[in-house]
Amino acid sequence: MWTLDELLDRVSAALTAEYSGAPNGRVRDVPDRRAVRWYATTGLVDRPSAMRGRTALYEKRHLLQLVAVKRLQSEGRTLADIQLELTGATEATLTAIARVPAHLLDSGDAAPAPDVGGSASAAEGVRPRFWAAPAGAPTLAQPTLAQPTLAQPTLAQPTPAQPTPAQPAPSAADTPARAPALPSSAAVPALPPLLTGVPLPGGAVLLLPATPTEADRADIAAAAQPLLDLLAARGLLTERDQS
Repeated sequence: MWTLDELLDRVSAALTAEYSGAPNGRVRDVPDRRAVRWYATTGLVDRPSAMRGRTALYEKRHLLQLVAVKRLQSEGRTLADIQLELTGATEATLTAIARVPAHLLDSGDAAPAPDVGGSASAAEGVRPRFWAAPAGAPTLAQPTLAQPTLAQPTLAQPTPAQPTPAQPAPSAADTPARAPALPSSAAVPALPPLLTGVPLPGGAVLLLPATPTEADRADIAAAAQPLLDLLAARGLLTERDQS
């Protein structure tokens, strides 16, 4: 795995050959740190594979995705078109588009070491991507601790109860008022659904509570054109999608 800076170095090396450059001045030849984070937000690139403390770690698929995006941009494709083509693409498809040299795909290490002087121990390593595990996958077994055996106390033989004089029954005035019963559990509010960002030209992003298909994205882009024209006329759009 690589840090973000190491990933960008490999992207730059992969694009050195077979890359004609950006078709216009608004597209960067090599993405910067801010562009990679924005690509991950909009779904063009997967989110980091793991975290080492506060450092995000990336791997082979991220390298293929970034190089594939820049190669398609060099052909004059928009980010919206590229997202429709690369969303859910297999590693074989990304490899064919990106054409990354084999030596750049080798991470060179089996697993990243923890931060020096950090609070994480070597046994912890890299935190697993629990969100990427298939449904129903077993989780790590927790160690079973031996339960201590407690010695049974020896009960003393009961002594005969001595008779006590009868006590008068308490009156209503002597009985304290009982506090009202509390509910057994408080109602937990439902969490809002996860939102999927659909990038539109000019830096606009449409948030949906469900994941649209490729056909949905194409129809959304066409239907949103009048709104984009209005936003552009009022100066409310940027060129951030062309980073």
